Amino acid sequence: MLKRIVVALGGNAILSKDPSAKAQKEALEVTAEQLMPLIKDNDRQMVVTHGNGPQVGNLLLQQLGSDSEKNPAMPLDTVGAMTQGEIGFWTVQAFTRAMANNGLERYPVISAVTQTLVDENDPAFKNASKPIGPFYTEEQLPEIKKQFPDWELMEDAGRGYRRVVPSPKPLEIIEAKAFGPILESGSLLIASGGGGIPVIKDGKGYQGVEAVIDKDFSAAKLAEMVGADELLILTSGGDVYLNYGKENQVHLETVKVSEMRKYVDEERFAKGSMGPKVEAAVSFVERTGKTATITSLDNVENFVKSGSGTRIVP
Repeated sequence: MLKRIVVALGGNAILSKDPSAKAQKEALEVTAEQLMPLIKDNDRQMVVTHGNGPQVGNLLLQQLGSDSEKNPAMPLDTVGAMTQGEIGFWTVQAFTRAMANNGLERYPVISAVTQTLVDENDPAFKNASKPIGPFYTEEQLPEIKKQFPDWELMEDAGRGYRRVVPSPKPLEIIEAKAFGPILESGSLLIASGGGGIPVIKDGKGYQGVEAVIDKDFSAAKLAEMVGADELLILTSGGDVYLNYGKENQVHLETVKVSEMRKYVDEERFAKGSMGPKVEAAVSFVERTGKTATITSLDNVENFVKSGSGTRIVP
């Protein structure tokens, strides 16, 4: 029986220094090839999810630059849907080509624009914390604040300043119940990009809200809802360390979920970078009793061969 793995791609898998569509598509083609060792032996089925923060930020800037009564800028939930479709299209093309290159062309690749249910009373709506868009230096802040007075900006893990928006926790991936037949058909599924479009219940339907859902928390919820055997979070930061960047840093390899939960509760990981990834991985293991791994995209082959990476186990 095929093992089902959900792979959460970090922004570095898509965005290079060149933000053009051509460059981002080329980056995804490299990424797709790097992920082929996961499925080339026909022993795993893969579901892929990805970030969209930089793309959302860039699209908002484009829209705000031409905002007018006849051409109004779209709200954040709609911009999220636009980038989810955009990146999904590029990702389908990249994986279709990579699978053909590896003799796996018999498997279709499908991208789904997905909504993620959140609680309208989530305290995150009163405390914007999720970074989106490009980084700004301290010297650029006065001009950015003058240009976009409604934006909240926050320092992001020592890398500069970014716009922050509410980031409620995902309760449910709305379309996940329909994914069963798609996955049983052998398809490679791309879903919940950028954490999914945040929605709240509205009578018998749903209404989009101005927020961004952390893609790793959404990936953990997606993995839970599709019955994944493993969650793999790929990040430019690679494996997880205690005291990262210090002389006494400790590489975490195989760690029991109870121990990792303790580190999370003690806030041992950077809030703007590794912290959410570890917390998402821990939540998946706690809720499912399965395994989650955090490592780098470049380490995928070693992960397949030896389980290399930071593995969080029940």
